[in-house]
Amino acid sequence: MRLLHPSGSVVHLAYCTNVHPAEDLAGIHEQLTGVAARIRALSGAGRLGLGLWLSRRAARALRDDPAKLTRLRARLDEQGLEVVTLNGFPYGGFHDEVVKLRVYRPDWAEPERLAYTLDLAEILTALLPDDVTEGSISTLPLAWRTGWTPAKAAAVNANLTVLARGLRALAERTGKTIRVGFEPEPGCVVETTPQAVALLGGADPVHLGVCLDACHLAVGLEEAADAAALGLPIVKLQVSSAVEAPAGGQQALAAYVEERYLHQTRCAAGYTDDLPEALAGGLPADLPWRTHFHMPLHAAPPPPLTTTAPYLEELLGRLMIPDGGLAAPLTRHLEVETYTWSVLPGPVDIAEGIAAELDWTRRRLAALGLKEI
Repeated sequence: MRLLHPSGSVVHLAYCTNVHPAEDLAGIHEQLTGVAARIRALSGAGRLGLGLWLSRRAARALRDDPAKLTRLRARLDEQGLEVVTLNGFPYGGFHDEVVKLRVYRPDWAEPERLAYTLDLAEILTALLPDDVTEGSISTLPLAWRTGWTPAKAAAVNANLTVLARGLRALAERTGKTIRVGFEPEPGCVVETTPQAVALLGGADPVHLGVCLDACHLAVGLEEAADAAALGLPIVKLQVSSAVEAPAGGQQALAAYVEERYLHQTRCAAGYTDDLPEALAGGLPADLPWRTHFHMPLHAAPPPPLTTTAPYLEELLGRLMIPDGGLAAPLTRHLEVETYTWSVLPGPVDIAEGIAAELDWTRRRLAALGLKEI
């Protein structure tokens, strides 16, 4: 979906397809003609934006066979779908029975991560709509924090130098700028926006920046005003919400314990890498907790639990209408990213849920003066 900002800038709104399990091209084509087409119909969108997730296997197949890439672009056009952003965080196996810490491998010290991201950038130049010259890719926040050494930091810096050089060369060759956004996340080397500034502040500002995930920022207890003013290019915003438990009501979070994904949990007095550790006494019960469990934007969990949707709304306002005026938005790529539908308690209809999330987001953007085009 495209929306016109009061400044005249075009803002792109998409939903992230990492919610779907397919990791090969046949499965991706099935998604486009199946669930994505249904979401488009339910949302009433003339063009539905996708934050496309391509596993390493799918990306390699597209890079090795230009005809397959041409067919994928044609399928997108046939279905009224468009791609201006890719989710390059999960490398593969994102819907395995157990993912947890594996989602951070390979990390940015490893050549496989560099090669994968450069392949995604090349692919994205071919998938961009004809009238769009700038795309974005979100990626992991360098590495999980354990095992971080000076040698690993040096390897990361070397890979980021090669990444920036490759993106510059790609822009010169294709006329299309692809920007990579590193996504701060609790427990990682780049956990907060100040850490992003410290570790990425000297990187190529044209091609490298941050991807802000509103769920991650809320769990990190970051103020929306500080995140919006971090001083680095904001390549993309992931429109997401965390689950929150009030003091004394944390046992209700037991319904969200599951084995696939990591659910970092924080309160003002502490942090745990996963929810079971917090529930077992790892955090004090006399303070509210926030848990890294992406919640549907439009639906509240059963009491006493709530979500951080108010934080997301404030962040949207600060990014879309900086200084309360008509200046250009601080990011033009928005991606609804609730990938946890398959592990939510109770039955769900993913297509209906995502359509409702997109509607929730559109209504809030309309309140900020953005008009769908």
